[in-house]
Amino acid sequence: MTATSATAVRPKTRTGGPKDGPNVLEHLAGWTLVVVLAMLVSQAGLL
Repeated sequence: MTATSATAVRPKTRTGGPKDGPNVLEHLAGWTLVVVLAMLVSQAGLL
């Protein structure tokens, strides 16, 4: 490995998502989905 390749700074790979999105809203939506899914599973008698 050369000194140039060892010290090269690579930019972070972006996936096309929002740069600085509302993280609280994403977490709230995710946990809401988890709770709704748990309610559906328990109501259907699968648990």
